[in-house]
Amino acid sequence: MKVRRSSLKPLCSALCIALSAPLPGLTLAGTAAAGVDAGGSTTTGSHAHEAASAPSGTSSNSALAATQTLGTIHVTAQALRDEYAPGPSSVGAKIPTASRDIPQTVVQVDRALLDAQGATSLSDALRNVPGITLGAAEGGQIGNNINLRGFSARTDIYLDGFRDRGQYYRDTFDLESVDVLEGPSSMLFGRGSTGGVINQVSKEPELRAFGSASTTIGTDDRYRVSADLNQPLSDSSAFRINAFGQDLHSTRDVMSQKDGGVAPTLKFGIGTDTTLTLSALLQHNDDMPDYGLPPVNGHPAEVNHDNFYGLTDDRTKQDVGVFGARMEHEFHSNVTLREQLQYSHYRTDARETAPNNLVEPDGTVPNRNAGNPTELPLEDLAVQLASHDRVIHDSSLFNQADLIAKFTTGRVAHTLIAGSEIGRDRYDNQGYTRSGLPTVSLVDPAYFPQPADVVSTPGNLAQASADTYALYVNDTAAFGDHWKVVAGLRRDRFDAELDNTTSQPPDAHQLVYFTSKRAGVIWQPDESQSYYASYGTSFDPSLEALTVSNGTQALPPEQNESYEIGGKWDLGQDALSLNAAVFQVTKTNARTQVAPGDYELDGNVRVRGEVLGIVGHLTQGWQVFGGYTHYDAEIVRALDGTQGNVPANTPDNAATLWTTWKPDADWEFGGGANYVGARFASNSNTVSVGGYTRWDATVAWHQPRYDLRLNLWNLTDKSYFDALIPSDGGRAVPGIGRTAMVTATWHY
Repeated sequence: MKVRRSSLKPLCSALCIALSAPLPGLTLAGTAAAGVDAGGSTTTGSHAHEAASAPSGTSSNSALAATQTLGTIHVTAQALRDEYAPGPSSVGAKIPTASRDIPQTVVQVDRALLDAQGATSLSDALRNVPGITLGAAEGGQIGNNINLRGFSARTDIYLDGFRDRGQYYRDTFDLESVDVLEGPSSMLFGRGSTGGVINQVSKEPELRAFGSASTTIGTDDRYRVSADLNQPLSDSSAFRINAFGQDLHSTRDVMSQKDGGVAPTLKFGIGTDTTLTLSALLQHNDDMPDYGLPPVNGHPAEVNHDNFYGLTDDRTKQDVGVFGARMEHEFHSNVTLREQLQYSHYRTDARETAPNNLVEPDGTVPNRNAGNPTELPLEDLAVQLASHDRVIHDSSLFNQADLIAKFTTGRVAHTLIAGSEIGRDRYDNQGYTRSGLPTVSLVDPAYFPQPADVVSTPGNLAQASADTYALYVNDTAAFGDHWKVVAGLRRDRFDAELDNTTSQPPDAHQLVYFTSKRAGVIWQPDESQSYYASYGTSFDPSLEALTVSNGTQALPPEQNESYEIGGKWDLGQDALSLNAAVFQVTKTNARTQVAPGDYELDGNVRVRGEVLGIVGHLTQGWQVFGGYTHYDAEIVRALDGTQGNVPANTPDNAATLWTTWKPDADWEFGGGANYVGARFASNSNTVSVGGYTRWDATVAWHQPRYDLRLNLWNLTDKSYFDALIPSDGGRAVPGIGRTAMVTATWHY
């Protein structure tokens, strides 16, 4: 229950009076013990309702005979300063851990920030992390594809600690926060994580009844509804369900999203030694794909950013089902066993049309791999459309078991986590090719459905699977009050195979054994300061995504290592948190093409940089969230002609700042800016995209039973490019234009 600071004092006073006042027919048999739970909530005695139900008119002797001992009353109050404030992180360790005890950069985007910004997609949430840029997988614009610290993180998105490997568009309706750990982290998460990982943290049931329903109406026909209902079932179990539906259009012509989802969760044993959590996420997406603008002379075509190059009956339909079970048993306060199981299934039916070659009036086709150089005016150019069609079935079943033990050896206090991970991934991708697709004008493309004479032909069917077996151990050792050492090892066995019906190679198999390492030293001179130095590794098998390019399947995995030195500071009794770090991530044996179909592990990619962050309260009513990242990124060695270039989608500078001011309990005013510097669409550096700054704002009116909020995106109607696609010479997807949204939320 969130309580505004202005109302917290009278609430506590009323509570104290109520607890201390004599109740008819009730006396207190002793004093209930008081304490603070893990979330900082005060705890005292409960079951007062049983005693309060004694019949009126009962004599004093009868009342004494009916004396009852109070149980536990849970009173939870969250002050204003807790909003935007980082809590225990879900990444950086296998258990919730304070950011100051994690020797890497951690960014948490909490629910309060998401609501203030009107952020309903994972992509919108990640704009708050300046180390992240939006992109797309090679050849495809399906689902959330992002770059983190200069490296692709498409397979490094997690949901409650499990790899969420499906290619789908993720919504935030069921999320409490989005936690980002920057830097290689295979010791914690297994294969991948070259630039870091993103963990989506789901909402969980609570032992109090509450609910909310929201309706959003926006410009350009944007409509959305969502609900969050929590209901206790007993004194130790509860049920929570979140749901949403939306029909969103955009300032971009033809673009639309028709999505919906539901996420029920049951939790048993709350507050006891053994808890069981059962959860599900069911989501359906029916979205219009957007492949953006083609390049001309090495830059995105200088045409209207609303232009759409595709067919009006294109679609990306997706069905997502994620089912989880988590059991935790506390043997005593220092030993906990956690067992988790998750099954995920994703289905994508994509019929997507995209701009491909440019065509001059005489039929000449400029070299798209060189950025489509031409001397003709844009009015003379046409765009040949091409298909990117496939039906994908993607599934995984994983089990994680962890034993968490806290103990001392001499004067050293240990938090030891030992565990295992066993899982299987399955991936089927049936490709299709359409012939007879039309050409459209570059400057003024016509919009129409697929012509009747277009023929679709089945292409390659790729069927892949992978088995993962891993053992890991991580120890955080505290030497006195000021020093901590973090050290961990993980041994992975990754066994993958792939079969193609028409593409080469016809089959592929890869068996990888890899030991990931992690080490960090933390110095904490007092409660408000933490300084660290860390080292970590990760590995990327060529069959990691269960797809393969000809010639890479027989290669050992790429290896990555990271060094980071930084500091974290908590000021004003933890009201404001700051962090700063310098880092270097190196892919020491990057795959590089030496001839068509022939690759070697002879490349080297290095990303150096600095990162700054701020989150919390400058004053009681003034909140802030911001960050800055500078990159010095280079392809140090490559045999494909890209040596010396900047890695794709990696700007020199990126920054974000968001702030809100609450002059009283009713009103909230806020806004901020998101800056992304110039970057290249692909490693060839032939297509470049300029930097931009986008300004957003919000105004909200809060009442006990409802809230009204106005969000304004892209206040200045800035023309900018949001996501980059490396294929077909490098496309650039325009960002949304000026957009206004009004959200009404009712609280129960």
